[in-house]
Amino acid sequence: MPSLHLAEYNQKSTLRNLIELYKYDFSEFDPEDVNESGRYEYMYLDHYWTEEGRYPYFIREEGALAGFVLVREIGTINEIPVYSIAEFFVMRKYRGRGIGRHAAFELFDSFRGIWKVAQVEANKPAQIFWRKTIEQYTGNQFQEVREDDWEGPIQLFSTAME
Repeated sequence: MPSLHLAEYNQKSTLRNLIELYKYDFSEFDPEDVNESGRYEYMYLDHYWTEEGRYPYFIREEGALAGFVLVREIGTINEIPVYSIAEFFVMRKYRGRGIGRHAAFELFDSFRGIWKVAQVEANKPAQIFWRKTIEQYTGNQFQEVREDDWEGPIQLFSTAME
């Protein structure tokens, strides 16, 4: 069964390596190129151990690393925390097995509040995954919105009162 594990500071290099795989995988939707060292780099990685409201997790399947999730608390609405999934990655060999859905459900259960889950416009597979996952989790009790500062759909729902 898949499980989430908070990434400790001494595991930052492991997370950095997985982020490189993620950014490569995501490159078909993102115009960013690798740097002169052949790396994408993730400018916010250190922030997950230096700033409040950032939570790095590994996704494991039967003990093996299967991906990661970066969660952010991005504010509050009426004193209820608002969470966002900054990055979400399941390695290709683990896709289609329900691992991502299970990880998302575990996150939603762990962080009670309002969730905003955004996808870039071009990433149709992510949109399909998140709509289906959030529909299943909420019993279709979510809204899909657009915001001026984001190009793509955002699913909005609450886990605060459940």
